[in-house]
Amino acid sequence: MNSVSPRRLIIAAAFVAAGLALALSAGAPVAAALVALIAGLAAAALAWPGDGGPRSDDGQRAALSTLPDTARLLEAIDEPMLVVRDRRVIAANSAARAVLGDHIEGVDVRLAIRHPAAAEQLSAERPESSVTRADLIGLGERDRRWQMATSRMEDGSHLVRLTDRSAAHASEQMRVDFVANASHELRTPLATVLGFLETLRDDDQAAGDPATRGRFVDLMYAEARRIHRLVDDLISLSRIEAERFSPPRESVPLLPLVEEVRVGAGQLLEARGGRIEVVADAAQPVALGDRTQLLQLLQNLIVNAIKYGRAGETVTVRFEDAGAEMLRVTVIDRGEGIEPDHIPRLTERFYRVDPGRSRSMGGTGLGLAIVKHIVGRHRGQLDIRSTPGEGTQVSVLLPRAAGPGPMSSKSHVNVTQGTRNDPSEAPGMD
Repeated sequence: MNSVSPRRLIIAAAFVAAGLALALSAGAPVAAALVALIAGLAAAALAWPGDGGPRSDDGQRAALSTLPDTARLLEAIDEPMLVVRDRRVIAANSAARAVLGDHIEGVDVRLAIRHPAAAEQLSAERPESSVTRADLIGLGERDRRWQMATSRMEDGSHLVRLTDRSAAHASEQMRVDFVANASHELRTPLATVLGFLETLRDDDQAAGDPATRGRFVDLMYAEARRIHRLVDDLISLSRIEAERFSPPRESVPLLPLVEEVRVGAGQLLEARGGRIEVVADAAQPVALGDRTQLLQLLQNLIVNAIKYGRAGETVTVRFEDAGAEMLRVTVIDRGEGIEPDHIPRLTERFYRVDPGRSRSMGGTGLGLAIVKHIVGRHRGQLDIRSTPGEGTQVSVLLPRAAGPGPMSSKSHVNVTQGTRNDPSEAPGMD
């Protein structure tokens, strides 16, 4: 029976220590044990022969393949994992093959991981058992970002782990953009207010003229209201995001919420010469959710429809049974519509199709972003469809709750029961 030399035992121990250090650096205790076992098995497979002679690459792969547990342990890790020796990939899990290709085992690692930073890191001379990292941008797909962590062993082998950082990078970029946009949105009205205040303080004629002073005060009040709306929306968005992991469980009748929106938008409806029509089933539509947030959702959608629909047109709010314990709420306007290129970006924070028109109407650029996050918290779906020149419809799927019974006759919203005005006839439907 062949014996194991002390040198090979040291190599195996180095594999285990390096694998454990690599996994612990990722903050995953279970993964740490798995990686350590993989490293130990790989070391045994590569260094077991007792004659002390060198092993070829084919021999290394063959030795590794005789250990069935190695493949299973590699597959237990969701992230791409590679074992590399003499610049050749001698083992890879399915996650690595999905990213890099099924051909990577046995090939030069520079062909498997086609990235200059990866080639530089894997060829550099570094202390054994140390963990080094490199950022790989564009590996697999143009916008994908990976972090490659590599542990070098005493005999020159490497244990390589790829971690997808695309989502984290996108989240950080969104945070940076959000802060920049919020600062800009606040700075503009503040500059206006400060400018008028400085004029009133330094210009005796302006301060002494009642007409001028009144006009300045009205403009400052409008800008202060704009700041107030923006701060309110920022707080709402922050609160909704903080609660996104706790689905609400309150039974909320939706028709009274539409009535609240109608009363609150009374002046806007009068100015635009429009009205709100509700089309609902015979039963009272009741959603499972957070009443305050559902009111805000309906308010944002209905007010947008009033603002951007044509003057004198009707805004339709439709409630339908969507099956699978879901309720569909659709808000339809008859307006100018939206070009297809803009639709995917409508729920981005501070995105506006027409910035000048949006600001002149008091918009903060956060309305549909808030709707998207409310829908997400309610485990629902949001769909926006629009036909330029005809109008826009926004549909929301919400979890349905048992209702209190027939629709209340006290609602002052124009309610049409039954199925007339089929949604396929509404503007914006494909």
